Amino acid sequence: MSIRILVSVFLLAPVFCKAQKKAVTDSVPYPQTYFRNPLDIPIFLAGNFGECRPGHFHSGVDIKTLGKEGQPVHAAADGYISRIKMEKGGFGHGLYITHPNGYTTLYAHLSDFTPALQKYVKKEQYEKKRWDVDIQLSPDQFPVKKGQQIAWSGNTGASTAPHLHFEIRNTKTEHPLNPELFGLAIVDNIAPVPSDLAIYDLSGSIYENAPFIVSIRKKGAKYFLDTINENEGSASNATYVSSDTIIADATMLGVGLNVNDFMDGSDNTLAFLTAQLFMDDNLQCEIRLDDIGYDETRFINAYSDYKTKEFNRKWVQCLFKLPGNHLDGIYQFLNSDKGRIRLTDNSIHKIKIVVTDDKNNITTLLFYIRRDSEELGTRHNYPPDIEPIKFYVNKENNFKNANVAFSLDSKQLYDDVDFVFNETPYPQGYSNEYRLHYSFVPVHHYFELQIKPNKPIPFDLRSKIVMMYTDDRDIDGRAASFEDNGWYKAKVRNFGTYWLDVDTTAPVIYSMQKSGANLSRAKQIAFDVKDDKTSVKNFSGYLDGKWICFEQHGDSFFYKFDEHCPKGKHKLVFKAEDENGNTATYNLAFTR
Repeated sequence: MSIRILVSVFLLAPVFCKAQKKAVTDSVPYPQTYFRNPLDIPIFLAGNFGECRPGHFHSGVDIKTLGKEGQPVHAAADGYISRIKMEKGGFGHGLYITHPNGYTTLYAHLSDFTPALQKYVKKEQYEKKRWDVDIQLSPDQFPVKKGQQIAWSGNTGASTAPHLHFEIRNTKTEHPLNPELFGLAIVDNIAPVPSDLAIYDLSGSIYENAPFIVSIRKKGAKYFLDTINENEGSASNATYVSSDTIIADATMLGVGLNVNDFMDGSDNTLAFLTAQLFMDDNLQCEIRLDDIGYDETRFINAYSDYKTKEFNRKWVQCLFKLPGNHLDGIYQFLNSDKGRIRLTDNSIHKIKIVVTDDKNNITTLLFYIRRDSEELGTRHNYPPDIEPIKFYVNKENNFKNANVAFSLDSKQLYDDVDFVFNETPYPQGYSNEYRLHYSFVPVHHYFELQIKPNKPIPFDLRSKIVMMYTDDRDIDGRAASFEDNGWYKAKVRNFGTYWLDVDTTAPVIYSMQKSGANLSRAKQIAFDVKDDKTSVKNFSGYLDGKWICFEQHGDSFFYKFDEHCPKGKHKLVFKAEDENGNTATYNLAFTR
C-alpha cells in the first residue's frame, strides 16, 4: 500500500500517548451498591464486557477462580432463580436470577448447583430423557437473598479454563450491560495500551484493499510509531521510518486501532469502554461498549476488521461504521460520513484518538495526516481468467449456475463485495470443489447453499451426502438434504470452498474404562466420541435397560454416578449418532 510517513530531516516528532485520570461520564446511570461480588474472593478478570471474540462481543465479565473449580457462587442481590439452562457449548451450566430492580444476573460455566436446585434439574432431565434442558421457573419456586449460595464455579460449556462468567442484563430488553459500571470492587489503575494503528482507503469496499498498519512501540512514558506496513502480500510497500505524519492520496479514510486494556494483578487482555476519534479537535466518531444485545452481537464482524483478523490475527477495531453494520447502540456519535475522515485539501490535519477504560484510565494518541499525490490502498488482484460479480451491500444478491445456487438477503453483507466463483475438479467426491469467494469476507447469518452432484448417487446413499467446507485452514462438514430437483442443500454461514461427499462412517467411541472394571471408587463413566466428517447429533446411555443422564462437553461424554447406579454389577449401553444417521454402540460391563 502506498502510504508514506513524513520524515523530518532535523527532528523526528514522536506520536505519543498520555495516560491520565478523568471521569468517563458525568453521571453513572446504573446502581452502584445493589450487586455484590458473586464470589468470596477478590475480583480479578480474565475477560470483560465488549471484548472482541470470534463471532460475538463478550457479554459479561470472566472472574478468575484461582485456577480451579468449586468456588462457592452467591446471588449478587435479592431476587428469584428464573431460569436454568444446561448446554454442551455456550454457558454450559447456567443459572439466571431476576431481581426486582429491573435487572437479571447470569452465572455461567458452573460445575454444580446447590442440592435443592441440583435435585430439581435432575428430575427435569430424567422426565425429558435429555441432559440439555432449558428450565423456566416462577418467582415462588426458588427465591434467593443477596449473598445466598446458589452454585459452585466450574469449567463447563465453551470454557477453556475454570472461571465464572457473570452478566448483568436489562430484564425487559434482555440486553447484557457492562457489569463493571455497577460498582463492583475491581482495582484498575492501568490505562489502555495501543499496539497498532490502521489506516483504510474507504473510496471503495473495505474488503478490496489492505489497510496500512503502523505498529506502536513504547519507550519510557511515550509511544512511537514504528511505521511498519504489515499489508498481506505487499512487502514491497513497507516503510520503516518514524515520524508523526501519515501521507495518503485519498479523500475518504478510515481509522482503526488495535488496543488492549489491563487491570492490576492480571495479565489478561481486556476491552476499553469508550473510544473517540477527532480531526482538528472536531469529534468524528464516539464508541461506548456498555449495552450490546444478543441479536446484535454478530455485528462484531462489521465493527472490527474481519479481514485483518483472518490474515494477521489482530483485532483492529474500526472507528467508523460500515454501510451494512446495523449495530447502532454502541455509536454515541458519528459524523455525516459515518466516522470516515474526509480530506478535501492538502493541509496537515491533526488526528486524536482518546480511549478510556471502565475505571476512568485514559490514553490519548496523537498524529497527523495529509493528502498527497500517491495512491492509497492495495486493490485485490484477481486471476485474469476470473471476472468478479458485484454483490451490493443492503441489497439482495443471487448466484446460480448449472451446479451451484444461493441467495443472500439484504442484511447479509457489511460492504460491497467483488464476488469471485471458481470451480476445481474433485474426483473423490460427488461434485467438484466450488470456491464461493474468500473466507476473509464475513457473512452475517446463515443462507441456504444448493449444490448439484456431478455423478449419479446410489439411492441408498442419498441420505448420506455431506456438504464439506474448508476455509483453506480447517475442514468440516454438515449433512445435506436431497431435493426432488436433483440438488442437495444445507444451511451455511461462510464464504469459502464447498463440495459434496458421502458419509457412511459411524462415530468412533473410545471408552475411558476397561470392560469388567471395578468402578467402586470412580466418580463417573466417560467416553470420547469422534466423527470423521460431521458431528455427534444424538447420544444416549442406558444402564441395565434404563436411561441415565450422560452429559456432553466437547468430544467428551460422561455420566456422574448417582442414585440411578446402585452397588453391584451393571451393563451399560452407550450409543452415538452423527448428522447422517450413522450410529455406533459401545457395551460396557462394570461393577459399582
